[in-house]
Amino acid sequence: MKLNELKDNPGARKERMRVGRGIGSGKGKTGGRGVKGQKSRTGVSIKGFEGGQMPLHRRLPKRGFRNIFAKDYAVVNLGKIQAAIEAGRLETGAPVTVDVLRAAGLVKASRDGVRLLAKGTLTAAVTFEVAGASAAAVEAVEKAGGKVVVIGAEPAAAAE
Repeated sequence: MKLNELKDNPGARKERMRVGRGIGSGKGKTGGRGVKGQKSRTGVSIKGFEGGQMPLHRRLPKRGFRNIFAKDYAVVNLGKIQAAIEAGRLETGAPVTVDVLRAAGLVKASRDGVRLLAKGTLTAAVTFEVAGASAAAVEAVEKAGGKVVVIGAEPAAAAE
């Protein structure tokens, strides 16, 4: 069998119905839309309309808001960093910054920097320069012999 001889099994693909193409087609004239009325016209979609009953999107209460000052951190866990060190993608000698993490493939995009979290274990002594870190992550890094430098924060608020 050659590539030009390949074809689907009979009935594998169903052709779409072309409506409004004459009475002989079985879907001519009104094209399956019934007769007259708003829903038979083109360009009409009555989304959310429930026949006069109060629509669901208006029956439910409004909740919450979008904080325009919220920080969008890229999250990195200690376990992933340890795995990258063992795989040879991260070096323990130089400080680990956003650019280093991006080059290692641990962070894709970070609008407001990287936040270090304590999931997993870290055994290597590493210096981190990040925008934020949990208290547990700072403790785990210092226990392993490393250091966490929080960029753009007051010394008192270093362990967010």
